This record gives sequence, C-alpha cells and structure tokens, in this order.
Amino acid sequence: MSNFSKTQRISKDVVWTDGGLVAAHHRTAAEVGAKILAEGGDAMDAAIATSFALGVVEPWMSGPMGGGMMTLWRTGEKRAETIEFGMRAPVGLKLSDYPLVESGGVSDLFTWARVKDDRNIFGPHSIAVPGLVAGMELAHQLYATKPWAELLAPAVALAEKGMLIDWYASLMIASVTRQLAKDKDAAKLFLIDGQWPNIAGWTDIKESRLDQSVMATALRRLAEAGPRDFYEGQLADALVSDMRDKGNPLSHEDLKTYRARVSPTRTVSYRDAIIHAPSGLSAGSELVTTLRLMEAELAAGKSPDSGSYVAMARALQAAYQDRLENAGDESGDAEAAPCTTSFSVVDKAGNMVNVTQTLLSKFGSRVVSPSTGMLMNNGIMWFDPEPGKPNSLAPGKACLMNVCPTIGKHRGRMFAIGAAGGRKILPAVANLISYMVDFDMSLEEAFHHPRIDVSGLTQIIADEDLSMEIQTALGEIAPTVAARRTVHPYAFAVPVGVMRSEGRNCGATEIMAPWGDTSLEENFIVR
Repeated sequence: MSNFSKTQRISKDVVWTDGGLVAAHHRTAAEVGAKILAEGGDAMDAAIATSFALGVVEPWMSGPMGGGMMTLWRTGEKRAETIEFGMRAPVGLKLSDYPLVESGGVSDLFTWARVKDDRNIFGPHSIAVPGLVAGMELAHQLYATKPWAELLAPAVALAEKGMLIDWYASLMIASVTRQLAKDKDAAKLFLIDGQWPNIAGWTDIKESRLDQSVMATALRRLAEAGPRDFYEGQLADALVSDMRDKGNPLSHEDLKTYRARVSPTRTVSYRDAIIHAPSGLSAGSELVTTLRLMEAELAAGKSPDSGSYVAMARALQAAYQDRLENAGDESGDAEAAPCTTSFSVVDKAGNMVNVTQTLLSKFGSRVVSPSTGMLMNNGIMWFDPEPGKPNSLAPGKACLMNVCPTIGKHRGRMFAIGAAGGRKILPAVANLISYMVDFDMSLEEAFHHPRIDVSGLTQIIADEDLSMEIQTALGEIAPTVAARRTVHPYAFAVPVGVMRSEGRNCGATEIMAPWGDTSLEENFIVR
C-alpha cells in the first residue's frame, strides 16, 4: 500500500551524441567528468574526476574513506579489466570487540547475527581500511592522461563552495539524524544543534550549503601531495590519529601496505552477447551463475512475460544461495583484494569505465574524521560476525562486496551497467542485461521497464507496474511483494549505464533518482 498517485509517470530522456558522456547519480559530478572529456581527457580521466566530485556532492554515499571496484573497456586493445579497491579489516581488529547477542538479525543491508550495540554496523568499530584513493591511483597510473592534481581540482572547488542542501539532501540527512548525533564531528558537519539539518520552507528558494571547508583542505592536500600521502604521508598521520581518538585500530601499517590491484574480468558468453563481469570479491561470480541459469531456462522474445521473470527469479535465488553459503575472503591475508553510488563513462573513442564506489551504508559508519571532514565507511558490516564461515570477520581480511560494474557487447552495441543498492545490485544488473540481450531493448527502454528484486531467498519484490499474471507467477516460487519505484526508500537498486552503437554514445540513470543525470562532453566544448 502507498499514498502515491497512480496516474503520475516519471521518465528521463536518453540523448545520443557523437562525443563522450558521463552518467552518474549526481548531475554536478557528471558535469565534472564531461568537462574533463571536453578538455581532452579520456574516459579514465573523467572517471577519476567524477569519483572525487561525487565524494563531495553526495558525501553519504561514497568518498575517499570508502572503497569499490571498476570495470573498464579499452577499445584499442579490445580488452576488459577490473580494478579492485575494496575495503579490508584493520590488522589490529579484535574479535572480542564484536560479541554476539541473542536478539535476532540486523535490519540494514544484511541478515547477520546481531553484535552488541550494533558496533559492526555503526560507530568506530565498524570502520575498515579505505581503498578508493588507491584504486584511483592505480587507474591514473595505468590509463589517465591528465595530471592527478588537475583531476582533483574540481572536487576541491566544489568542497570550497559547499554542497547544496536541497530537499533531497535534507531528506537524506534527516533520515539518520539520531545516529549522526552520536558522533560529535558528524553532528557538527551535518546537523544544527545536534538535531535537524537546514530544511527549506514550503515556498522558500533561499540557498543553503554544507560547510565542507575542512574537506576542501584535505582534498587540496591530496591533490598537491599525491595519492600516497593518503596512505603514507600527512593525511595518513591525520587519519590514524583521528581513528585512534575514536577508538578504531586503523594503523599506519594498514594504510602503508594497502594496494589496489588490476585483474582480468569474469568474461562469459550469454546467448549472442559477451559479458565482462567484475573479478575479485564482488557479485561478478553470482552474475555469471545467474546468466548461465537464465540462458538455460529463460526464453528470449519480443518482451518479458511471466515465464521470463520466473526463470530470472529462480536463477537469482540459486546464485544468492551459493553466495550466502560460500563467498568470502578465506585467505585472511591482508594483501587479498554499499550506501553506494555508481557512474559510467564512455569517451568519443569508445573507451568505457564503469565504477561503483561506496561507504557501504548510507552515511557509512556515521562517524566523521575531524581532520579531513569526511565520513568514514562501515565496511566491517560486510563480514559475517559468526565464526567459521568463508566471510567471517577476521583481522586483515578483505571485504566481500556486492558491487557489480559490468560491461557487455551485443550485436555491435557496447554497454556498461552498474548500480547502487547493496544486495539489490545484482538483480538490477541481471534484469537490465536480460532486457537488452533477450528482448533487444534500447538502453532507454531497459531503464524505464519495471524490474524485480530477488536479493535473498525468502522474498521477491516486484514492481507494481508488472501485470498481475507476472506477480502471481512469481508468488508461486516465493512470497512476492508489489512495490512502487519511489525516491525514498528504494525498493530496487539504482542503476546507471552508457551505451555505444555505430560510433555514437548515450547514457541513462535510474528514472526515480532526483539527482541522477547524464552529462555530455559537447555541452562543455568552447566553439
């Protein structure tokens, strides 16, 4: 049940261009990347600039204190790769700090056993070693063409100006006010007198901005001193000191030894398409499993029907069963290699970069590093707190991520699809691939088509716009709940994507995401 209008329809235009473009969960960040393309940068230059800009304009989703993964396509070499920069547990982490309590599972993104005071979810004990800066460092070394400082300059300028607090930002902040108030530095940054953020009046158009001057100083230092300063220099010293004061065991050694890594994608054929799923501790393995099962059971045609959705739901259930039982970093090796934001870039040459980066939960740990003005991640939540399992919590262990930035080729079309939304990411990516490959939908048609979410074993969520025949068929394999695509909360993941066909490019973002947008290189070319 909902109170929302049944006659209102929301859509977004998908525009084709001969130049490059960036599709992101925030318009301003997309514009930063598009401007880099217009100034002669390639897809990776735009991706790095967009990444750091997103950490400023959407600070509760991602940033330098988080981690993630990117999948990229190099059109000249016709090669796909993954760059992994996930978070990991500090080596000094003590399992005794996470005692289990008998009060049922948690209610955020996972269903682990509950830990005392939810300290694995929020607060200082939930913070893992960040990897985003190292990921962008490696990407810059391998494929960027512009200087590091030049690519971070837009993020510095945005932080100096301060994030615009509109109605959506106010909603995001208000939704976690009580937890933000528990950390004095988070309260100072986001709240007023420990309570609500600035919220515009009913007809008020006066502009209000977040004070991100401390973040601006830290980003300027990162730009000028280079990425290793975050792990071995002045910024590392500040971060370790901040975490020590908060009660987190993050050490200089944790930072100094952290490295991102590059690896081949998980590449499979799906009907007449080639899919490059991410490697490492992502949802890439489960995407491969899902696609193989769908290929055997799902019949392609003009449009998806009840049989299509049942086959997709069964495939996702099987993939998640395997993931929940077997996935994780079993090595415990410190050298092993969300909420979340995602963006996709394609340049005029056809190079693609597909990035998903995250603090994990919305506002991460709800803890702010006072020396940097940045929210810290809560990557420890990715671990199962019960011992004896592949993904059980352990010192120095890499986090098992839900991210799934994917690149595909189908009948001459290249596409890059990613999403935000924790365990809902995999179903969204699988839905969209199926729409484009099995039913030959355009990117625009796929993003507007209703989806299903099967991100666990006990329930299916179906878009209420799907027919009752489809909903009834799904209900025969698992309890099915009809839900509407809304702005908050999101019953489904929040995807972004780009496509290239016959030398032209287009991009799309989730139709219900109020900030999500595609920005074209051509809009910033001075003629």
